[in-house]
Amino acid sequence: MQLATLNNPFPSFVEDLTLVLLGTGTPRSFPGRGKAGVAVLAGNKTFVVDCGGGTVDRLLDAGIAPQRVDTVFFTHHHSDHNSGFFDLFISSWRTHVTVESVFEGRQVPFQVYGPTGTRTIIGSQYASFAYDIALRVGFNRSAEQGADIEYQENDFGVVFDREGLRVTAFPVDHRPVTPAVGYKFEYQGKSAVISGDTVPVRALVDQARGADLLIHEAYNKEWLDELIRLHPDQTAGLAKPASYHSTTLEAAQQARNAGVTHLVLTHHIPGPAETTEAQNDYVRGMDSIFRGKITVGRDRMRFVL
Repeated sequence: MQLATLNNPFPSFVEDLTLVLLGTGTPRSFPGRGKAGVAVLAGNKTFVVDCGGGTVDRLLDAGIAPQRVDTVFFTHHHSDHNSGFFDLFISSWRTHVTVESVFEGRQVPFQVYGPTGTRTIIGSQYASFAYDIALRVGFNRSAEQGADIEYQENDFGVVFDREGLRVTAFPVDHRPVTPAVGYKFEYQGKSAVISGDTVPVRALVDQARGADLLIHEAYNKEWLDELIRLHPDQTAGLAKPASYHSTTLEAAQQARNAGVTHLVLTHHIPGPAETTEAQNDYVRGMDSIFRGKITVGRDRMRFVL
């Protein structure tokens, strides 16, 4: 019997704080770029920050069994940040069995962290799948406790502090989406900050001060302006997002102000081709502002701190 198995290169315990980009795209779908998501591994914990459509597929592509995830942190509730939640909820709950191994499904309630309003929004997703959940408990005999969700809504402050890992939420500005937050992860003397979607804010600089890694959303203003010039009938749809996102140069300034070691760009608008030439053009001008390392994020990139 030759069955497909989960590619799972990550050990059950990770010594170093590790982040994996699951999706570096936007609500507009592009080949090779999934919707927003970052996996964070520390010790025996595997978290997901945001889970847009296709998150489970990206976890599998990155070699992370979804059954290892029992916690999600939401930065905000645009669809490209939460539309993959229910697939992750079900996939992490169901046991994966092959000839060689068994990946035990979640036996405990799924933990959901996010800003105010998270319980209502994710709870609505959950309610819409009540029929499916009931069948999996009653007929498939999936673990009954795994069918539940426990919510923690926090707009600021330490939200998780166990086993040497601390997670801090801080407010960002993604209006009209409000509230919205970013997250700082600290483990074994290392720190990584995930901006969420935001214009430049002081709170991010304060939290990212001296961080080893800053994953920051960004759009290239010159590229966006050129698209508007070429397609004036699409001006509103193209220009509106600029009002609540950061430019590549603004992300560089945020990184400089915070004194971070490594800046990784994500949530690309417009998405650059995965060529050296395109990526160099995408970050043009950033190195005159920020002297540290700059990376144009791609799906499945891994950063070990």
